[in-house]
Amino acid sequence: MALKTQFSKYNFECGTDEAGRGCLAGPVTAAAVILPSDFNDDILNDSKKLSEKQRMSLKPIIEKESVTFAVHHIFESEIDTINILNASIKAMHCSISKLSTVPDFIIVDGNKFKPYNTIPHETIIKGDSKYLNIAAASILAKTYRDLFMENIHNEFPMYNWKKNKGYPTKEHRAAIQKYGVTKYHRKSFRLLPEQYCLDF
Repeated sequence: MALKTQFSKYNFECGTDEAGRGCLAGPVTAAAVILPSDFNDDILNDSKKLSEKQRMSLKPIIEKESVTFAVHHIFESEIDTINILNASIKAMHCSISKLSTVPDFIIVDGNKFKPYNTIPHETIIKGDSKYLNIAAASILAKTYRDLFMENIHNEFPMYNWKKNKGYPTKEHRAAIQKYGVTKYHRKSFRLLPEQYCLDF
């Protein structure tokens, strides 16, 4: 099923989404995108349904053809302070605030959001597989976050963030058990199953 261009009748509808909510390390990253009304792309879809190669090939297309886009990271220390849901919403708000065109309407992937200024909004479950602007935001959030994790991989290669991107894989958890935690780990998350103890 083809994705719809937008949800509302407003001229500048912004789609926003985040990546990295379930990770044990690294930031939660959000993007906001306003696409032109005639934008179309046969490949663009929910970032989780695409390969890494497809996402990376779509990234420059979205950046070039969007009316405006922005990306924002919220890092682990703030995630630990305000919790992951608030951090995800704050990352979306910050990305919207960076747009060069103020949106008339905001559509959000998922069912949790807080009003941004006085701009009307709608939360849409599985919105990244229904609307092009949310799908575009999901691609940018995911690719920018992945590139960040690949960059910090070089600092701590034993966790293999280049591959797992900070998600709770068996390999990542085994490395935490063996080497402990880094400055990039989210201390408020359960980093290991309950039978293991970690010293912070």
